[in-house]
Amino acid sequence: MKIPYKNTQIKFITKGKNEPLVLLHGFLESKEIWRDYLELLSKERQVITIDLLGHGETGNIAPIHSMEDMADSVIEVLNYLEIEKANFAGHSMGGYVIMALLKKYPEKITKISLINSTPAEDTPEKKENRERVAGLVSKNKSAFVSMAISNLLTSENNKKFKSEIEILKNEAQKMSLEGIIAATLGMKNRMDSTEIFKEFKGEKFIVVGMQDPVLDVADTLQIAKKTNAEIIEFPDGHLSFIENRDQLLHFLKSKA
Repeated sequence: MKIPYKNTQIKFITKGKNEPLVLLHGFLESKEIWRDYLELLSKERQVITIDLLGHGETGNIAPIHSMEDMADSVIEVLNYLEIEKANFAGHSMGGYVIMALLKKYPEKITKISLINSTPAEDTPEKKENRERVAGLVSKNKSAFVSMAISNLLTSENNKKFKSEIEILKNEAQKMSLEGIIAATLGMKNRMDSTEIFKEFKGEKFIVVGMQDPVLDVADTLQIAKKTNAEIIEFPDGHLSFIENRDQLLHFLKSKA
């Protein structure tokens, strides 16, 4: 389905009934990462997957897509579907969008699952790196996309899940240069949400890949403890929806 939004349209899928679960993808991804999950989970409940701004089949609305901008687009979909409250699970950047939702629309959220994500803001070093990324993408988008996705897994898992990673890369290559830069700068500019996450009274989970090459695992575990979030540990890297598919599906079915 698609709905008009500002100067573009938002593409999303909804399937099933009862206890809505919104699945939000990460940077350089789209609602397609949840296709198998949608089919299996929607047998028991309503599942909504959304292409966030500048990703998949949803276009761009600004030179920078803040996490609040993305949160607003998610709420547009929920309002269209007449969903008052939902459980939210977000992969990586999708988790940052959930934090923006928690700040702006706390009444919409009943449960939070951060998958390979964190409520913390970027470190100064990571902010600088995102600034560099904006320049790198402009010079060679294709090389950047390929490298960025490969860096999310161990070299062993890059080989083990070669076909799945190729599909992910091919989808990401369809993203516009503007969309990649807009999301990169939006992530860089996001504020720390640790305290607001701590104050959230509903159930909350942080799914950690114990070999995640891009998130500091020790820091993430410490944040989970500090915010009273339940920790779910998976053995692999940043792409739990590929690397630990069965475990993630079980988690989403039983807890999210």
